[in-house]
Amino acid sequence: MHATTLVQRTFRSEITALLAIARKEWMIFRRYPSWIMAFLIWPVLFPFGYIFTAKALGGPDGSGLAAWSTLTGTRDYLGYLVVGSTLYMWLNITLWDVGFQLRNEQMRGTLESNWLCPVWRISILLGSSLTKLGTALIFLVVTITEFRLIFGVRLLDGNLWLLLLILILVIGSIYGIGMLFASLVLRFKEANAMVFLVRGIFMVFCGITYPLAVLPDWMRQVAAVLPLTYAMRATRAVSLNHASFAEVLPDLQALALFGVILPALGVVVFHFTERRARRTGSLGQY
Repeated sequence: MHATTLVQRTFRSEITALLAIARKEWMIFRRYPSWIMAFLIWPVLFPFGYIFTAKALGGPDGSGLAAWSTLTGTRDYLGYLVVGSTLYMWLNITLWDVGFQLRNEQMRGTLESNWLCPVWRISILLGSSLTKLGTALIFLVVTITEFRLIFGVRLLDGNLWLLLLILILVIGSIYGIGMLFASLVLRFKEANAMVFLVRGIFMVFCGITYPLAVLPDWMRQVAAVLPLTYAMRATRAVSLNHASFAEVLPDLQALALFGVILPALGVVVFHFTERRARRTGSLGQY
């Protein structure tokens, strides 16, 4: 009975710590209105370059859309670009926010004191990830709403439950990458170059603005090991072509596999980084 009570109290304390960290991050987010304005501006501003380029390549009479439709299965190039750029922006936000979280705590001088708290140390990272997930969902809602009002792009015309399932599955992959990235940043102390490298790999290989069919075989093989590839393909199929569950099942299975492997790998790398920090005293090094 005593052991059971102890486990319950420990679990409760971890949840309390996690929620306290999430609340702290939310308070910080609300203290900077410019961050909130960015959520209204970037969803529309970022894809503009791709949209205007697509209009130019399509020609004034849209004659170029025939080749596009053959490769992608849809003539809705606006929807195609919006899906790709939105998922890419979500990954980019995660790399900057979750990936920088431990480094930011270190720069503020609060990481060492937080590290001494009697809680599971990964809660420090997971708590902030909860807030970032909440703001990311707000970002997705704003993006869908703005593009429907401005361009008439209807991303939710497909099976809503299937789109929700894709969203749930991709959360594990994106935040697993964020956890991995945060641990590596804490280890190497430099984040900007790493963000540019990682997001550049996803931008080039995942087909954010173009179909994978135009890439050489070796690049498609690289794309096959990146979770965003499957998330984009499944989301585009459901929202633009009204694909059924059976049609996107292979992508869902891949996302489920990534959603298990990447967070687990993130936890392993985090514990490795934690042990190394204790051994070398590198937590306070800048």
